[in-house]
Amino acid sequence: MAQVAVIVLAAGAGTRMKSRTPKPLHPLAGKPLIAHVLRTAGELHPTSIVTVVRHERDRMAEAVLEFAPHVLIADQDDVPGTGRAVEQGLDAIADFDGHVVVLSGDVPLIDAETLQGLIERHEREGNQLTLLSARLGDPTGLGRIVRDQAGAFVRIVEQKDASDTERAIDEVNGGIYVFDASALRRALQTIDRDNAQGEMYLTDAAVRIQASGGRIQAVPAADAWAIWGINDRIQLAAAAHELNDRIIRRWQREGVTVADPASTWIDVDVTLAEDVTLLPGTQLHGATAIAAGATIGPDTTLVDTEVGEDAVVKRTDATLSVIGARASVGPWAYLRPNSVVGDDGKVGTFVETKNTQIGAGSKIPHLSYIGDTVVGEHSNVGAGTITANYDGVAKHRTTVGSHVRTGSHNVFVAPVTIGDGAYTGAGTVVRKDVEPGALAISVAPQRNMTGWVEANRPGTAAADAAAAASTHAPEA
Repeated sequence: MAQVAVIVLAAGAGTRMKSRTPKPLHPLAGKPLIAHVLRTAGELHPTSIVTVVRHERDRMAEAVLEFAPHVLIADQDDVPGTGRAVEQGLDAIADFDGHVVVLSGDVPLIDAETLQGLIERHEREGNQLTLLSARLGDPTGLGRIVRDQAGAFVRIVEQKDASDTERAIDEVNGGIYVFDASALRRALQTIDRDNAQGEMYLTDAAVRIQASGGRIQAVPAADAWAIWGINDRIQLAAAAHELNDRIIRRWQREGVTVADPASTWIDVDVTLAEDVTLLPGTQLHGATAIAAGATIGPDTTLVDTEVGEDAVVKRTDATLSVIGARASVGPWAYLRPNSVVGDDGKVGTFVETKNTQIGAGSKIPHLSYIGDTVVGEHSNVGAGTITANYDGVAKHRTTVGSHVRTGSHNVFVAPVTIGDGAYTGAGTVVRKDVEPGALAISVAPQRNMTGWVEANRPGTAAADAAAAASTHAPEA
């Protein structure tokens, strides 16, 4: 097979998105639209990939190179139209002579298998242009494929230039092409801007190729989603649902239980092992990885988070965190970046952690904030504990040793260390280090002022209740 080069068109403003973000950079399943296209292009193993940019040029180029550093960037000038964009993309690979695949940066569901089949058919049948089409129930706004009575390709007509008869055609141009490079260069040199939009249409290259005797075929896609372009937020949402359904079905075939696919969202880079269970309301984003037997959800969002085998994570929000095997997190836990929960550890109800390592078997059961902290193994942090880690200028660290038992409603004023095996009493404010095995307390003697309520709140229900209780109380 001849060599392949890919040109990705990403120069348009995408005004129908009504957004400050360039259309190809809108997110879909955890990646910008154009990142999906570039990934598919890379799976063809081309000699070159060229991305043509113009609108928000620097921002687009930076994003493209972030996801595909090997891509060549070509700039479209002031001449509008897809034909001009491809022409300038070809200038970036001036010496290339093979098959040129043209893709759009806003068609994210095109897959390498479909493209490979299109390339093979292009070469096998000796075409100079092979394009992907699809039949749609509503083709409004898209270019139509006009065929003769024998079904052979005649031309592509854009919606604004089409007659009423042509607009009734339901087969549309998918905007995905395989060209013979030399034929494409010759055709682009002859096209003009004599159309309703005043643009250099790439589709006019088909007219020139056909006029010169070149063979053209339009191949209907087996799956119309392959040509689905994103022009507005409605189409973006539809593509998101379709891609998410595909991702979920793929993981279900790999042994993952998804209790409610309709309320579960999984990004493309998420990895799941066998026997993972995802309960309703689960969202897995970024590079999240879930090990075998873990249960996630309900109502849980994990971003770039690792979860170990047989862990249980429910009603939790976690980002850039690690949850060990058999650990328990939630409900209503908040793991901020760089939180690590060790094997068999527990982060319970209404607990927030940040930049914290919690050792194996250690527990922070409820109502606590633990930040910039290291907790050893098999320790228990009492309810209502907070680490006072910020002095108004800098963050400081707290260290809690192994086999420590801290009382409820403690405050650890960092920097401070609580040694192995130490205890702290309820309500303790720990301002200085606690040596191993010590008991730390900070309590004032309790004082009871007898008769205060009757003397200071006469006539209240509390005073009446106190008086009645005093009447019936046994004498000392």
